Parts: sequence; C-alpha cells; structure tokens
Amino acid sequence: MKKAVILLSGGLDSATVLAIAQAEGRACYALSFRYGQRHAAELAAASHIASALGAVQHLTLDLPLGSWGGSALTDNLEVPKDRSAQDLSAEIPITYVPARNTVFLSLALAWAEVLRATEIWIGVNALDYSGYPDCRPEFIKAFEEVARLGTRTGVEQSESIVIRAPLQFMSKADIIRAGLRLGVDFSWTHSCYDPPAPELHCGRCDACLLRKKGFDEAGVPDPTQYAE
Repeated sequence: MKKAVILLSGGLDSATVLAIAQAEGRACYALSFRYGQRHAAELAAASHIASALGAVQHLTLDLPLGSWGGSALTDNLEVPKDRSAQDLSAEIPITYVPARNTVFLSLALAWAEVLRATEIWIGVNALDYSGYPDCRPEFIKAFEEVARLGTRTGVEQSESIVIRAPLQFMSKADIIRAGLRLGVDFSWTHSCYDPPAPELHCGRCDACLLRKKGFDEAGVPDPTQYAE
C-alpha cells in the first residue's frame, strides 16, 4: 500500500481529496496547520474528517504565518463579503495568504521523506476558486520539480515524490458529487473565512459563496449552517 501525505484543511475540497486517496488504496497521513488563521474552526473539522475517513495519522503543526499578517485571514483586515462572480475572478483577493501553499507543501514534503511516502495530495482547484496564484496547475508542476531536485528521495531514487491534485479541473459541484459518492458527510467540513461562531458559516465571504454555488449546481441539499 502506497503511503501518501494529505494536506487537510477541514474544508470540503480537502475532505474529498482524502476520500479519493483512500478509495485509491493509499495509506493516508493527514497534515493540517494552525497558522494564525481567524477561521481556526476548520481545524476541529479536519480532526473529525481524518478520524471519520480513516487516516492512519493526523498531525497538526503550529506555524507563525500570522506574525507578519499580510492577509485578511491572519491579520486585522476586513474579509471581503458579497462579491460577485466577476469580482471573484478579477484579482488576487486580500484573503490570499502569502506563500501559504508553498510553505504547506514544503512541510508535507519533509514528512513524506521521513515516512517514505511517494505522494502528496492537495485540494487546489483552478476553476471554482478565489484567484490564488498557488492554486494554479503551473505552480503544482513547478513544486513537483522542486520535490525532485531538492530531496534525498528525488536524487537517490528513480521515482521522486509526486504531487497529486485531483480536483484541479473540477467544478465545486463536481467536487461535491465526488465526495458524496465516496461517503463524505459535508456537514463535517468548514469553509468560512469569517465565522461568526465555530459552528456557523457567515454565508457571505468568498468561500461561503463558492460553497453555496457548489451545492446549488450539484442539486443536492446544503448541510451548512449559515448565519445569513
């Protein structure tokens, strides 16, 4: 059984990625980060998802990304609300956390080497997303080259660590359908950038709007508790 490190945020995308990896017969080691995010409620969701979907191990690391701010998710900046579909794709939003996926993938790569895992799975998406540069296919391809060039595994072995991003070209609706087929209960997941309470989604931030859109287009009930 191949070992795989799964980046698990606690959102519906990463939950679906974990379910896909499990369905493909991987021994899954889930990795989450407490990086100073205002929506730390996602970590409780990640813990529940890892347990419910049968991860071999779930590790949560503390990272001081909030030390320098620079994002509405880690600083005292207003989270954008009620943006139109056109606004979502117009520019990189203030909720972008500088170099977050680069940092996350680097640490996942280190753990993968220790575990002798051959894959890292990440739930980035290039269709229904908020315009983050580190969600693009070009970035994933480039980081895979970093993994080949900058690790003992890549230098000494014929097969380097592969970055798997199975959701890259799926709509949010397709991701939800895939998760449901694999037994994901999306009431476990948390997406909101600015939750008014740990158990609630605001219903108005970019993540909530994309979540609502996904369930609507998938034609399935949305189990999310929205404040508005």
